[in-house]
Amino acid sequence: MGISRRQFLQATASAAAFSAVDGAMPLFAEPALQTCPFRLSVINDEISQDFEHSCSVAAHDFGLSWIELRGMWNKNITDLSAKEVDESRKILEKYRLRVTDIASPLFKVDWPGAPLSSKGERRDQFHADADFKAQDGVLERSIELAKAFGTRRIRCFDFWRLDDQKPYRAAMNQKLREAAARCEKDGMILLLENEMSCNTATGAEAAETLAAVTNSNFMLNWDPGNAAAAGETPYPNGYKLLPKDRIGHCHCKDVVRKPGGGYEWAPVGGGIIDWRGQFRALAKQGYKEAVSLETHWRGAGTPEASTRISIKGLKQDLESDGLGC
Repeated sequence: MGISRRQFLQATASAAAFSAVDGAMPLFAEPALQTCPFRLSVINDEISQDFEHSCSVAAHDFGLSWIELRGMWNKNITDLSAKEVDESRKILEKYRLRVTDIASPLFKVDWPGAPLSSKGERRDQFHADADFKAQDGVLERSIELAKAFGTRRIRCFDFWRLDDQKPYRAAMNQKLREAAARCEKDGMILLLENEMSCNTATGAEAAETLAAVTNSNFMLNWDPGNAAAAGETPYPNGYKLLPKDRIGHCHCKDVVRKPGGGYEWAPVGGGIIDWRGQFRALAKQGYKEAVSLETHWRGAGTPEASTRISIKGLKQDLESDGLGC
């Protein structure tokens, strides 16, 4: 994955100040007054590939204490060098930001031996191009990164979507079980994101996958935007099907339907998703993990400008419900 394990461990020896346990004390304390029930966050490269700039915007302009890590300096996070990991940790400390999870590209690959989808949909890679054979290495690397950045949570997928996944579903589920079991050895939580280009796209499909993969540390990265892009009404329809105690992360973006079919991304609050209802439901169920902005919409011209508009819409929806975020 670019550097040896020895080099990585040497470069991140100073990570002892972090803990791999959620809620443990990192290099700095959380704000004394924390009224928001969620860990409000943003995916760093939805702002900029310049990691320090992203952290500055997240902390100073957005007023956040949490950030989700996916890619920086035009690299996927799993491809960072030891020096870059060390530098990014220093930047996080400088801006007093804690990491919600490692948004790894784990299992965002073709399932071996299965025919490719006839739809030929565009696939978001985010600078990741490892094949199926490399996925065990991606998992090990993600675990190392989670330890270095003081989080227990690692995001994954369940392979590029097939026209007919039934012949392969049992084997896919077994691979997810094995990955969750590996994560459990290091006290990690594996978060499956429902993704419209992968085999678990909607709340309904997520409920089926969770029922099949019962590892206690295997949870859902609930993404209503992706579910809506797949044609579902994510709230309340998709959400009501989910086992609420297995939602371990939430991505926030919005969608509009195109007149001729299909979808387009929209600023949060400007699409079809009932985010106010979703936020109320999450708070009512006692959800206290991340609500992480993943804008995807680029209508303002640049990732940063678009994300600034979406964070405003997100906070307006939260404030309208009196959630104090």
